[in-house]
Amino acid sequence: MQLEIRNLAKLYDQKRGLTPTSFEVTKGELIAIVGHNGAGKSTLLKMLANWILPDGGTVMIDGINLKNRMAVVRKVGFIPEVPNLFDFFSVEYNLKLFAALSQTPFLRVEEILSEFNLLPFRKSKVQALSKGLKQRVSIGRALLADPPVLLLDEPTSGLDFEMTREIYRLMSAMHGAGKTILFTSHRPEEIKSLATRIMLLHEGSLVFDGSPQEYFQSEIHEKLYA
Repeated sequence: MQLEIRNLAKLYDQKRGLTPTSFEVTKGELIAIVGHNGAGKSTLLKMLANWILPDGGTVMIDGINLKNRMAVVRKVGFIPEVPNLFDFFSVEYNLKLFAALSQTPFLRVEEILSEFNLLPFRKSKVQALSKGLKQRVSIGRALLADPPVLLLDEPTSGLDFEMTREIYRLMSAMHGAGKTILFTSHRPEEIKSLATRIMLLHEGSLVFDGSPQEYFQSEIHEKLYA
């Protein structure tokens, strides 16, 4: 198993962000994590990305404990819903800064700029970019260290049709290249078109884990999203 999650839990002011949750992920899966706002989707991804610390449980990624932050930074790429970039610095500086932090050669920055069609914007300050371009920079930054696991939190939130389609293309390409991907979504169409597996969170608990076909035909989907 590439990811092994055992009894992972998070408590917010006596309210469960995530109840003790266990599951496994095999290499190459593309998993949609769905549920209403406040269900625990972002909390789960942020714990897997080491952005927030769990109150209990363990996460192993390729046999490495999540607590080993320096090792995990090369194993997991996280793209938050709101791009976590330095707005007053250039696209190139943002990428080089993360490359330095992850001990990635700067040559990789040039590859990302080219691969994501960011060369015309390399000297542009992030604050001057559209949301779609910021998302592209955010995805490119997450891929700098070529991590095998990618986590995307609402990757198409607030994007127009053309940019949404571009994000779908990028996700499909990354999956085709062998990446393991977990993403949160509220959009049935992207869940249907992208996911190989669906996990449903409800009030902090994992209440469904199965194939897209099983999910969309399930009674629990009908009850929650009718």
